Amino acid sequence: MNIATMIILAFLLFCLFLGIQAKKGKEMNMEQWAVGGRGFGYMFVFILMAGEGYSTFTMLGASGWAYSKGVPAYYVLSYTALAFAIGYWLLPPIWRYAKEHNIVSQPDFFTYKYKSKSLGVLTAVVGIIAMIPYIIIQFKGLGIIVSETSYGTISPTLSIIIGMICITIYVMISGIHGSAWTAVIKDILVFFIIAFLGIYLPYHYYGGLQPMFEAVSAAKPDFLTFSESGLSISWFISTVLLSVLGLYMWPHSLVPVFSAKNEKTFKKNAIMMPAYTLMLLFVFFVGFAAILKVPGLVGAEGDLALLRISVQTFSPWFVGLIGAAGLLSALVLSSILLMTTSTILANNIYKLFDPGASSVKVGKIAKLCVPLVSLLCLYFTLGNSNSLTVLFLSGFSIVTQLFPAFFASLFKKNPFTTQGAFVGITLGVSVVLYTTITQQTMGTLFPHMPQVMKDLNIGVLALVINMISMSIVSAVPPKHSSLVGQESKEEAI
Repeated sequence: MNIATMIILAFLLFCLFLGIQAKKGKEMNMEQWAVGGRGFGYMFVFILMAGEGYSTFTMLGASGWAYSKGVPAYYVLSYTALAFAIGYWLLPPIWRYAKEHNIVSQPDFFTYKYKSKSLGVLTAVVGIIAMIPYIIIQFKGLGIIVSETSYGTISPTLSIIIGMICITIYVMISGIHGSAWTAVIKDILVFFIIAFLGIYLPYHYYGGLQPMFEAVSAAKPDFLTFSESGLSISWFISTVLLSVLGLYMWPHSLVPVFSAKNEKTFKKNAIMMPAYTLMLLFVFFVGFAAILKVPGLVGAEGDLALLRISVQTFSPWFVGLIGAAGLLSALVLSSILLMTTSTILANNIYKLFDPGASSVKVGKIAKLCVPLVSLLCLYFTLGNSNSLTVLFLSGFSIVTQLFPAFFASLFKKNPFTTQGAFVGITLGVSVVLYTTITQQTMGTLFPHMPQVMKDLNIGVLALVINMISMSIVSAVPPKHSSLVGQESKEEAI
């Protein structure tokens, strides 16, 4: 066993220890397990929200796209900075309403706002459909990182299985507390590793950032500009727009919101997070540095760019630290995703069949769902060959379909009815799933449109259909015979 492998395994065991210890002194009821008893201060909320920004997708997918696609990769930096800034106004009212109604999951929010169990179940299903690919990203990334940085000592499959077992154990025991404490170690390590790589590699191989970009521009001029078709300016703008609207629609993105002690936390985060997001630039610099130094990575292999250039540049002990940083990134976000998915399954799906279930029983069911979800994601991970960015974008297009109904519910007078929200979300998600499965784009669906329209992210079409159908149905007076009727407040609760 080499030194890199030993370092990675040491960090894995340390995280498992921290995750289990996080439970100490706490009674793990449903609220404590899922949202930390709503007692997290600014630092924990910041770290948990930052965990979304620095995941295995960031280390592998973002650097991989910089390596494979060039400038279009900057959409990640653009949407995260904008979305975190919008959180200054968006998150406080969400927190206040969730605290008032003791809400622990996103579907609960829809259920209470629209007074409809049916809509809560629909959003639960949509959230689960979107989060499964996201968990697959983390598992897949974990396997790639550990295998590459251990110099093949541990295979991707074994890496994924070991990591999955570790995550499952501490999520079942400590819930969000385990994620929070692990995230502290992860953020410190990832911050310094990424900053160092982004500065050192361009200077080591090219003599600086400007010489690096000059060399890349000379070898591949199209990499530093948007193309006239495909990943063009219209694709960039539409993808950033969808991602900004969709960031807080991920069910797990609201977990740190629900866990906060007070609403001032979000205003502080909104000030700090966009600046923190600038760290993504260093990830892109690594991808650009690898273009000429690690040539030949095609398709999904582009995700290996950061790891391959690191392995050929640094000593095994430092490669082990890079592997540990990637491992922690996967563990933190995977744990939050697994916990959120399991909470939704127990709180919003299981309770349909057992409406009288106590909170204690629901909590036990949620914990039992964790290994089941892990095994399901493991199955799909081992059989999936898509690149990390493709998986990420498909999930984003799905959750963005929740935004119109969610945002409208924050108004004093909601312009959309329950029936309208139900139909709009259903049609929007159906369009995303159909176009994703059949690999359709705006260009293939509408070949005679101008190029600027053909390059739009297909999620825009789904969102437009969503909003139009929602508006039309909401304009029609509801009938008592409707399948998705306006339920009484008592029944919804």
